[in-house]
Amino acid sequence: MRGTVYLVGAGPGAPDLLTLRAAGLLARADVVFHDALIPSETLALATRAQKIAVGKRCGRHSTAQRFINKRLVDAATKYEVIVRLKGGDPMLFGRAQEEIAALEAAGVAYEVVPGITAALAAAAQLRTSLTQRGRVRSFAFATPRAGDGEDVNRWIDGFRGADAGAIYMGLCCAPAIADALIGAGRAPSTPVAIVVDASLPNAQTHYTTLAGLPAFARRDIGGAALLLVGPQFHARTAASAGDAVDLRALAQAG
Repeated sequence: MRGTVYLVGAGPGAPDLLTLRAAGLLARADVVFHDALIPSETLALATRAQKIAVGKRCGRHSTAQRFINKRLVDAATKYEVIVRLKGGDPMLFGRAQEEIAALEAAGVAYEVVPGITAALAAAAQLRTSLTQRGRVRSFAFATPRAGDGEDVNRWIDGFRGADAGAIYMGLCCAPAIADALIGAGRAPSTPVAIVVDASLPNAQTHYTTLAGLPAFARRDIGGAALLLVGPQFHARTAASAGDAVDLRALAQAG
């Protein structure tokens, strides 16, 4: 094997939130295998690379993981610098471990380059800390998604012991999420912030509660949505510029 595969976090979307290391690797890359929703401005940094889309989207045609694994291994026999560009951070809901296992089995050299995950970008957009002294001391990261043939997803167990949390890839099953959290003891009035396209110019914020969350599954919000659930995620008096604060939904749900 001649090349090294770099599992690189592209961050939440804004190109200027890439790490310097990530930007440098993109500039050196011979080939970039990239997720869906990676902005064209970020891909443009890979000026000399062949760019291959291998993204996965809920409800749409997706590249099989075993095929991605094989492409990475094959690329290492042809190229020096191979970048596997993942949205957010590779090690959080990025299926990095499957790719790491394939690379290790084939004897391919690899490195992992962290990125900013969506929950951190969403917190920055909301100007609301994920943890708060004396109030929110634990925070859960979860997704309700489960692939065919996978074990039953027990994501709710993590939320039972946490003060607040982020739910990735969950808007499409908002009614089930609300039912599960209320069934686990959360009050229907628990605040929820829905952050869409965090860090990007077209970012949106919608505030509601667990009781009002199911209604958002029927809305065409567009973009990548993250759910933040916890006592701190209520509508702020002074919303940040550009936020689409859904105060009407909050009032109706409350």
